[in-house]
Amino acid sequence: MADTADARLEFIADLKRSADWSDWRWQLRNRISSVEKLSKYISLSAEDQAGVKSAGDAFRWTITPYYASLMDQDDPACPLRRQQIPSLSEMSDDAGVSDPLGEQRNSPVKSIVHVYPDRVALKVTNVCPTYCRYCFREYFVGDQQAHPPADQVDAAIDYVRQHTEIRDVLLTGGDPALLSDERLEDIFRRLRAISHVEIIRLGTRTPCTLPQRITEGFASMLAAYHPVWLNTHFNHPDEVTPEATQACDRLTRAGVPVGNQSVLLKGINDDLDVMRDLVHALVKIRVRPYYIFQCQLLKGTAHFRTPIEQGMSIVEQLCGHTTGFAVPQYILDTPHGKVPISSNYVAGRDGELVVLKTWGGRLWKEPNEQDGNQDLTLPQIKAPDAETLDTF
Repeated sequence: MADTADARLEFIADLKRSADWSDWRWQLRNRISSVEKLSKYISLSAEDQAGVKSAGDAFRWTITPYYASLMDQDDPACPLRRQQIPSLSEMSDDAGVSDPLGEQRNSPVKSIVHVYPDRVALKVTNVCPTYCRYCFREYFVGDQQAHPPADQVDAAIDYVRQHTEIRDVLLTGGDPALLSDERLEDIFRRLRAISHVEIIRLGTRTPCTLPQRITEGFASMLAAYHPVWLNTHFNHPDEVTPEATQACDRLTRAGVPVGNQSVLLKGINDDLDVMRDLVHALVKIRVRPYYIFQCQLLKGTAHFRTPIEQGMSIVEQLCGHTTGFAVPQYILDTPHGKVPISSNYVAGRDGELVVLKTWGGRLWKEPNEQDGNQDLTLPQIKAPDAETLDTF
């Protein structure tokens, strides 16, 4: 096999010229899960190959031809390569755990994760188009033994039906969009028939890793069960391609609000310019930047994890320097739920004034009378008399 860059480019170009390229089922049937197949798309060093063979055995991996075609052929630091290709770095992590969110102990019945009083996650599959190297459901995804059978999903829907406090159901996995339209619609239909279920959400990375899946028929099916919300997962601006744009456009035209949940990853998007380019690319295609997640303390992800201060700094620098709805919320997910992480813009009280730090670094004193509720009292401070201090 010719292993030159030109040969790889021609190989990929031939695939794209085929009618099969736009068929999401063809993409799934031809997923890449060997060094030999991956070498047709990118150049792999001896170290790369060792990583695939060792870390790839420790945690399942597979990549769609579409996503592989976006990778830089020759740069091992390519942000798309690092998200999906097993690396020797995964074998060095003494701190990581296998289930950082404790989902297995928050599962009253199989396929249900119930942490919050009024909402649940319902895992309908454990298959994904690609298996991201930082996935917090490492204990579950891709394991054939763990794939939820139909009767297990039926029991999970019965759980939702019996618990009238549940108003919000998130379909997740794996990636639920990999179910057939017919199977997914059957689940939507049964959930929508439960009177106390107000909204149904879908968590899927297919707009990013397998945009061919978002067909007109798929979008129309979702529209029949409104209110339906969808969150997807772009981590880098290079993932926002014309194909991804078309997928998201089909969803939004069907009335499905689309949000994005990124994960903060060292060397991939832990940079203000990269994150700003990402959120700008997303809002241009009508996808709302929703969350930036701190990378979980998952085994094998030490090389991805960043200091929390880095994420705080990025979000703080986005505030005021871009459109407000383009600024995602920085979140740490825990076994007890999601915890917002933010810089403290409220310094405290100076008598009847609340002192706040603005995005530009100036201080602002906001006249605001206290109501005597001691439980809600901010700490009393003496604000500095300086040029940065302003009020009415």
